Amino acid sequence: MKVVRTPAEMQSIIKSHSTKSIGFVPTMGSLHEGHLSLVQKAKAQNDLVIVSIFVNPLQFGPTEDLEQYPRNEAVDCRLLEDLHIDYVFIPSAQAMYPTKPRIQLTLTDRVNVLCGQSRPGHFDGVAMVITKLVQIIKPTHMYFGLKDAQQFAVIQLLVEDLNLDVKLIGVETVRESDGLAKSSRNVYLTETEKHEAPYLYKGLQLGQSLIQRDETDTKVIIQAVKEYIRNHTSAEIDYVDILTYPSLEHIDFIEDDIILAGAIKFSSARLIDNVILTSEGHVKKMD
Repeated sequence: MKVVRTPAEMQSIIKSHSTKSIGFVPTMGSLHEGHLSLVQKAKAQNDLVIVSIFVNPLQFGPTEDLEQYPRNEAVDCRLLEDLHIDYVFIPSAQAMYPTKPRIQLTLTDRVNVLCGQSRPGHFDGVAMVITKLVQIIKPTHMYFGLKDAQQFAVIQLLVEDLNLDVKLIGVETVRESDGLAKSSRNVYLTETEKHEAPYLYKGLQLGQSLIQRDETDTKVIIQAVKEYIRNHTSAEIDYVDILTYPSLEHIDFIEDDIILAGAIKFSSARLIDNVILTSEGHVKKMD
């Protein structure tokens, strides 16, 4: 495994592999089993695997945790080396943005709901870095975890509207044995919060069971999920919502594929989770 630090070096390497399929996994580091499942899928489907580790400043708001975001490059590299990937791209912010960005990507669809409601500009920053990474690495396949299902839907739009020549692969959320979605932010949970955190997913499962029992009124389902989370955790509910998927539009009644998503805030960690479902309440297969 070779560590690459600059876009120019990465582009030079890519030119020497022009006939190979390239699986690319963009990450912000602090890798866990969820990230590694993306890498393993990329290895199974491609000739070459590249992982990027870059904490992108453009997707953090002025009050968000850019400096506190967990970083451990040495551990991350050991994990990736154990999987025998080909390259890990670890640029600095200066390397990725040598000047103040003079072009701004502004997204107008799928962004003003769920996490986008409280994070204005976040997905614009995601769009900018993904566009740059695709231009640098020129992957044939790009892999994302569906825990960040809104991000996946937004990047689908980016690929479609900019005619990016890459196939997106969504990979099922990896969970702890108690159902808690793997996340880099789980390290910030207190012992009590670790016990409470799985109830976010259990609340979403409750909503799923209501849909399977023919409940179609989104307000009824959302209220039931919120009450369940309030009764089992001390967390502040950021949102619980049901939207069409992947178009992410509000609906009053379920008639097609949907996402049931939630976000909660503990003392030092904000957790997100979701289930992507058919209108009958079954898990939607994304590949």
